[in-house]
Amino acid sequence: MSDKDQKSLAVAREMVQAWNDQNWDKVGELFAPDGVLHSMMLDPIEGREAVASRIKALGAGVSWIELEIEHIGVIDGRVYMERMDRFVYNDHRGNVPVMGVLVINDDGLVQLWRDYYDRAQLLREMGVDDFTH
Repeated sequence: MSDKDQKSLAVAREMVQAWNDQNWDKVGELFAPDGVLHSMMLDPIEGREAVASRIKALGAGVSWIELEIEHIGVIDGRVYMERMDRFVYNDHRGNVPVMGVLVINDDGLVQLWRDYYDRAQLLREMGVDDFTH
């Protein structure tokens, strides 16, 4: 495995730990200034500030979260991460399987993070009708 691949894996694991610690500021800081967060069922969120705002809004309802990595690896310079996201959101306990793809830039920041999951299942598990802000 190349040094760059190892560095990319380390950044991905740091991102997961920031989520698990509910350190929303750190999550935002790990994105590149022009980084993109794209939950594939929604329009992409572009720019560190917009991503950080979205994450903080979501995090406001989270009393506990664990992004449990089931499998992680680097293919063609991208980090592929299969995980089970477990959380308590506004007193609703939920579990959602997720497949994430991260592109880490040369500065060690997330340039692009795409997540694939069943949005209807996520909303049911969160106990909400919609979450788009």
